[in-house]
Amino acid sequence: MAKGQSHRPARTVEEERLRRKQRLAATFRLFAERGFDEGVGGHVTARDPERTDHFWINPLAVHFAHIRVSDLLLVAPDGTVVEGEGRINPAGFAIHSAVHAARRDAVAAAHTHSLHGRAFAALGRPLLPITQDSCAFFEDHAVHGDFSGVVTDREEGERIAESLGSFKAVILRNHGLLTVGGTVEEAAWWFLTMDRSCQVQLLAEAAGEPHLIDPASARHTYGTIGTPEMGRFNFRPLYADIVRRHPDLLD
Repeated sequence: MAKGQSHRPARTVEEERLRRKQRLAATFRLFAERGFDEGVGGHVTARDPERTDHFWINPLAVHFAHIRVSDLLLVAPDGTVVEGEGRINPAGFAIHSAVHAARRDAVAAAHTHSLHGRAFAALGRPLLPITQDSCAFFEDHAVHGDFSGVVTDREEGERIAESLGSFKAVILRNHGLLTVGGTVEEAAWWFLTMDRSCQVQLLAEAAGEPHLIDPASARHTYGTIGTPEMGRFNFRPLYADIVRRHPDLLD
């Protein structure tokens, strides 16, 4: 071990599961405060660290602002709820089961019907590198060009996963945004900042023609703010704040 370096013991499976669930519950509270809820639509998931083909998800028809750790449901690959009480959103299962199956590196995935994400998705085109923050998605997001109604079947979920590819995010045309990450923190932060980047581009284009950041500079900026480490780091103060204000989410 290098001088000055501390060694953190590896988390047990139980510790890692609790950590993921705590951050998942916190994500719903944060999303609620930003108005990302829309009736029963929207879902965020976290892969279970032991049963890695299972994932934790929010129960159907429970407001994001009320979700606690104990409310989360563990879902099997066939859609059966194996832990927790409640039902799941069929569209949530169709999308997230396909994404988690296709992206074994993705611990978490976030998709909600956020206002600016939906507005931007209606344009059917990618984000432009017009701000430092939007460079987090430079050459690291895709556009899913087909809209065939509410996603209720596995095949449509698989098409979304195919469009996502190896990227951190995909814009679902006429639908909204979807982000993934190697941790819950990453997926949540990418969704938060992507929705804000959509808002900024909509505002900028409404006012005039935005100046693009040149590709070399955008790529360099991506290397600073678009990394998994930066996603986790940006989520940290949000998590500390929401837990302090809403400690019941940990119940």
